[in-house]
Amino acid sequence: MTTLQNRSDVEPCDHAVPNTFDEIMSAAHDMVPELRRRAEEIEESNRLPADIVEKLRAAGIFRMGFPERFGGPGLNSVQQIRIVETISYGDASTGWCAMVGMDAGMYQLSDAAVDEMFANLDVVVAGMLLPAGRAERVSGGYRLTGEWRMASGLHHADWTASGAFVFDSDGSPMLGEDGSPTWRIFLVPPDEVSPIENWHSTGLSGSGSVDYKIDDAFVPEAHTFSLTDPTRAGALGASDALMRKMPGVALGVARAALDYFREIAAEKVNSATGRRWADDYRIQYSLGQCEMQYISMRHGVYSTLEERWNRLEAGADLVDLSPDERIATALARTNAMRTARDIVRRLYDLLASTSIYKPSPMDRWLRDLETMCQHVMAQDKVIQSCGAHLLGGTPEFPLVLGLERSSSQRQKAAGHD
Repeated sequence: MTTLQNRSDVEPCDHAVPNTFDEIMSAAHDMVPELRRRAEEIEESNRLPADIVEKLRAAGIFRMGFPERFGGPGLNSVQQIRIVETISYGDASTGWCAMVGMDAGMYQLSDAAVDEMFANLDVVVAGMLLPAGRAERVSGGYRLTGEWRMASGLHHADWTASGAFVFDSDGSPMLGEDGSPTWRIFLVPPDEVSPIENWHSTGLSGSGSVDYKIDDAFVPEAHTFSLTDPTRAGALGASDALMRKMPGVALGVARAALDYFREIAAEKVNSATGRRWADDYRIQYSLGQCEMQYISMRHGVYSTLEERWNRLEAGADLVDLSPDERIATALARTNAMRTARDIVRRLYDLLASTSIYKPSPMDRWLRDLETMCQHVMAQDKVIQSCGAHLLGGTPEFPLVLGLERSSSQRQKAAGHD
């Protein structure tokens, strides 16, 4: 069975890696023209080209999650998403891999484990965090087996993070205090991971989001963590920290499509009527409406992120947030992904047959967003979970709110009606 090449000992870059927000943002801006030129190549490669990965690494993109105490830039969630948005303005697949690959610094590992595993901060991670495998307790750690889906950036990852339910050495499932199955996330090096080359998607093709298998790999206890059992204080220690930057990809793609449309519309003339698009009421109204949607969705994402960050940095935990505060970032994230798709679909239709011919990027952007909206974070269950949380009901997807289980599920597990 083919496994990935071990890259856990990442060679340092041969130049000083950007390590402040301004430096990393500047490097991200500098990458945009090349990403735009190579977007078709990235898509056809079905994964990120190796030199693009190394340019992201050299730009400091993958160290964005590391706090200052580990030598990282110590970026907040708003700064992280701005950089993801910038990269995605150049190419959606690259932005998606950047968004996923930078998570290492926010994993809830001990300081000793971080020092051991991430001596170089420019490491790339991939995997599927939701539990799909089985981890059996053994002396010093676990034996991990399973098959996981859609690991974006797996081929260039230095570590793979995989969620799995935990079983005792006698094969019985380990349960939490409320009676629910215990699950953790397990980090393994590439040589323990067997990719399944099945990523033949219509969108985000360059993300290389293949499935993968792990067969009876030993994982030391220190190389595991739980999303709902944070080991760090502050906003980046909360269980939703990894999700906050996700809408940056959709925002970047929507902005790219809007700017592209505006360039065309400013010069285009209706061949049948001789009327300039710039003077056409339908074009004017449609563009204004799309910009209105964009401004609203982007403000929703950034304002809820800022509010969440400020509350948590001031000492609050997720459990201290009101129901309205708790649902805000989740709804803003889902809305951004769906609204970005609506905007690009509207612009695509306005450009009509122009959209379907290369080198127009409109078709790729629409396919990228259609694929993005199939992610669990853009599904109805997110919206249902938020509504249920407001009403004291049962969320279908409690993790999106930082809950292992809903309050009603916890009460039932504890024997309460």
